[in-house]
Amino acid sequence: MSFTNPLVYGIPFFLGLILLELTYSKTHNHKDLYKWKDLGSSLTMGVGSVVLAPLVKTISAIIIFNYIYELFNPMVSGIRTNIMGWESFGYSWYVWIACQFLDDFSYYWFHRQNHMVRFLWAAHIVHHSSDNFNLGTAVRNGWFTILYKPFFYMWLPAIGFPPEMVIVCLGIEALWQFQLHSTYVPKMGIIEKIFNTHTMHQVHHAKNLEYMDKNHGGFLNMFDKIFGTWKELDDDIDIEYGVTKPPNSYNPLVILTHEYKDIWNDMKKSPNLYHKFMYAFGPPGWSHDGSTLTIKQMRKELEKNQQQL
Repeated sequence: MSFTNPLVYGIPFFLGLILLELTYSKTHNHKDLYKWKDLGSSLTMGVGSVVLAPLVKTISAIIIFNYIYELFNPMVSGIRTNIMGWESFGYSWYVWIACQFLDDFSYYWFHRQNHMVRFLWAAHIVHHSSDNFNLGTAVRNGWFTILYKPFFYMWLPAIGFPPEMVIVCLGIEALWQFQLHSTYVPKMGIIEKIFNTHTMHQVHHAKNLEYMDKNHGGFLNMFDKIFGTWKELDDDIDIEYGVTKPPNSYNPLVILTHEYKDIWNDMKKSPNLYHKFMYAFGPPGWSHDGSTLTIKQMRKELEKNQQQL
């Protein structure tokens, strides 16, 4: 059985909603929501992702997922059977729900590691590099994340979910993530108890210290709550969007590569191999001499200072 990634149908929908929000903001005293040069950069990187993704996913998602599926789910007496002994999953409605739930679990860890490992952050920072938060920002995606994202989902076809099912769930996840990038949707009561919402994603895109590295979830917020990364939007905090070390450029190539350049420059600061490794694969902000701090270190410093007052 074959399915089409729903993301294919979402692209015209994305552009239409961006145009709608842009028009509304410019005609209803929210003129600062969109900056033309910033939107141009975001759309350029979005178009690049649309062009590159099918080429890369043909190799990564389709070939890798199918290879893993065939390897761990061989045919036994005419029945596809997982090497652990159970029959590989079919297309029942509850299997779809299970796959989407586990896709969300995978997305949480994929997304969280993009914030915890600097080399991955160098690819993901593209999405956070704008100081605007709008639907245009939603398509401001790094081109290099698609090279490693499938590896966080390989375990799903390995345990028996059909590769095409996993790919559809990935597409549905991307559709949900797109629409979260809006400030026009307020808190939604009981929905906030279960789902990752627009206000929670505003927290995720903020550079306020109390908000940074929070709310990594896809559909659900339960994994953030379980693993200690959930944070509710506080209406008393003046939210600031973007990153602490922005590219300061609207040039898409600079936006895509500036953090890799910073990693290289930091690695040259010390001849120690461990230091070089940590500058590349440690948490963003790590330094061997304390000249820069990680988010955890900054929070500890803040708590220490507050206790001394």
